[in-house]
This record gives sequence, C-alpha cells and structure tokens, in this order.
Amino acid sequence: MRKKIVAGNWKMNMLQDEASQLVNDIIKEVKSTNDAITNEQEIIIIPPFPWIPDAVKQVDGYDNISVGAQNSYHEPRGAFTGEVSPEMIKSTGAEYIIVGHSERRSYFNESNEFLKQKVNAVLEAQLTPIFCCGEPLETRESNKQNELIEKQIQESLFHLNKEQISNLIIAYEPVWAIGTGKTATPEQAQEMHHFIRQLIAKKYGDTVAENIVLLYGGSCKPNNAVELFSKNDVDGGLIGGASLKAKDFIEIVQSFN
Repeated sequence: MRKKIVAGNWKMNMLQDEASQLVNDIIKEVKSTNDAITNEQEIIIIPPFPWIPDAVKQVDGYDNISVGAQNSYHEPRGAFTGEVSPEMIKSTGAEYIIVGHSERRSYFNESNEFLKQKVNAVLEAQLTPIFCCGEPLETRESNKQNELIEKQIQESLFHLNKEQISNLIIAYEPVWAIGTGKTATPEQAQEMHHFIRQLIAKKYGDTVAENIVLLYGGSCKPNNAVELFSKNDVDGGLIGGASLKAKDFIEIVQSFN
C-alpha cells in the first residue's frame, strides 16, 4: 500500500522565530486532532535552508513527521559559493530534497540534464528526491502536456534502475495552477497522475509503478484536497501557500480520512 504524503514547501518565507512557531503549531494541531495523521500517512515539512536543523529537532520523536530541503546542488563539496550539497542536508537530519520545482526550472533555467545530475546526487546521499514535473499554460492549451511530462521524466529519471526509481517521489505540478488561484480539476489531476504511473509501468513494470508515490502540487487547499486525494493515482500533495498556516495544512492532511 502506497504511503499518503502531504509535504509543505514553505519556499522563501518565514524568519527564524516564525519558522519555529509554525513547526510548533503544526505539532500542536497533530496532537489536538486524534485522526490528523495515521501510520499510513506522512507529513514532510520543507522550510528554507537556515531553519532545517531547528525543524529537525522540533519534530524529533514524531514518527510520521519528517523534514526536507527545497533544493540542493549536484556536487558533494567544492568551490561552489552559495550552494548546498545533499550530504550537508543529510547531516542536519533532513530526509527529503525537492528536485526540479517549476520555479527552479523557470527562474534558474534548470534543464532536464541538470536535474538528472541532482537526482543522482540526492540518491547517492541516501536521501529521497521529490522530483517535480509539470507543464506551463501554453503547453496545456495546445494539448501537448503529456509529451512534455514524458520528456521531463525520461530525460531526468529513466537512467535509474528499479531500486533507485523506487526510492523517489514524483510530484506533478501544473505550472499554470501555481500561485494563480487556478487548480487542475480532480479529473485533470487523476488523468496526469495515471499517465505518469503508466510511463513508470512501461519502463519498470507494474509492481514499481503501483508502489511509487505521486503527489499533486498546484494550489491544493483545504477546500479541494478531499476531492483531489480521493482519486486513485493521487497519493497526496506538495503544498505551497497553504502550508504556511498550520490549521490549513493539517486540514489538508485530514483530507485522506
């Protein structure tokens, strides 16, 4: 049975005190709501780099709450001013790293080949990549979204073996639904998640495909999470803005119940 995951990507938000308070508030919400999280579910908190060590300490002892990073470089060490390696992130106690978020692809021109190197580095550090893929509005409007998603996945992931591909998470994020207030319909989300799972099945077989976790990332909020998460191939969400409010975030977690 695939684990149900809700990951909160804080992006470039929260000062130190605010970050600490938000983690505390998330923990309080989990404690106060008996059915907020089960053994089949996991919460991943993904703050900016400076707040990762504090977040790891705060969630220590909570088996179903983990911490991740929003990005990393593909080299383990060296003269790369301003970059952070997967090994550095691992040393903090974090367990996940987002790779290829649409903002990294767009603002920092990260190519499929570059993301391939990042995926390799994250796996080499024995961390779990959360690999993002998705299409902009013009691609969706020209009905070429499947072609683009297939290209992103093939060029960044299909060099991996079965064991490696089984140790990552894929997040589908329709770029046209991020920060715009628009959301893919549950049917659109399911259609793309099913397409991605079929791509994995063709390359690696049905068993690998059935066990890989696919998250939806695109303006997922408490008022639409229940319907999105009810779809067969949607295993949770990569949450942006709604992860900055503990109550909203935990309401999304509860959408599985």
